[in-house]
Amino acid sequence: MRVIFLGTPDFAVPSLKALLSSRHEVVAVVTQPDRPRDRGKVTACPVKAEAQAAGLPVHQFEKIRDGGADALRGYRADVMVTCAYGQILDETLLGLTPHGVINVHASLLPAYRGSSPIQWAVINGEKVTGVTTMRTSLGLDTGDTIMSKSVEILPDETAGQLFDRLAPLGAELIVETLDAIEDGSATYTPQDESKASYYPMFRKSYGRIDPKTTVEKFVDFVRGTSPWPGAFCRVGGKLLKVHKARALRDDEPCTRRRYFPGEFAVFFGRLHLAFSDGLAVLEEVQPEGGKRMSGAAFALGHADIGGMAVDE
Repeated sequence: MRVIFLGTPDFAVPSLKALLSSRHEVVAVVTQPDRPRDRGKVTACPVKAEAQAAGLPVHQFEKIRDGGADALRGYRADVMVTCAYGQILDETLLGLTPHGVINVHASLLPAYRGSSPIQWAVINGEKVTGVTTMRTSLGLDTGDTIMSKSVEILPDETAGQLFDRLAPLGAELIVETLDAIEDGSATYTPQDESKASYYPMFRKSYGRIDPKTTVEKFVDFVRGTSPWPGAFCRVGGKLLKVHKARALRDDEPCTRRRYFPGEFAVFFGRLHLAFSDGLAVLEEVQPEGGKRMSGAAFALGHADIGGMAVDE
């Protein structure tokens, strides 16, 4: 089938590459407009770079609903595929090709609709997630599902690590899905709205640590916000990021003192942060303007951290 591919970030690159290696023909690629990235430098997004390397025509619409259909109609594509594209399509675009628009979504729909399913699944302590292909409708991730593949979320896995495992899984699934659509074996299953959940796009401000939560939820939060934006707080007016944390085990030595939520504690060579139900060990942190280091090394260089508290 002739395919128009719409995608922008790293997650979409394996799907594009898989389609380029399949029996299907990618005739054009659509990405978000170039934006300032590292240190304000305007660079091509990962999908655009891959498409240009493959010699494919690339379109970048500020708003694809404003003239996008007219620009793409001439490719006479059989289907459009979206994967983390970043814009909402209208009815005209959804009906542009005979087989509509097929989306690759990084969750087991109808759970975790929205643009940041990987982060939220890890933050919420989910044990299983996956990838779903669906026929896009006007609602947000509400269309009929076609295929899905599930994976176990590993106990210490970060959102970034899970991202790296789900991207190639999505690539496999989209090729299988288009093969099934082409040979007529694809099945379209309406989503069970009673099981649907929606989470918003993840923002930098969502990385702020909440000392009133539990230790277990905090540890999952650190995993889910890694690598971006990172779990962070302010202490003494300065930013402190937490890159790795775990719960203090019952068999580890501990002081008898009780700590209030948000209080830092240093004992037995470890840096701790108190939460509503106990202490978390901060294994890797990064002070403002500094490099990543072990929590123990940070505590050695900040003798006054014990007894200080997270800024309100």
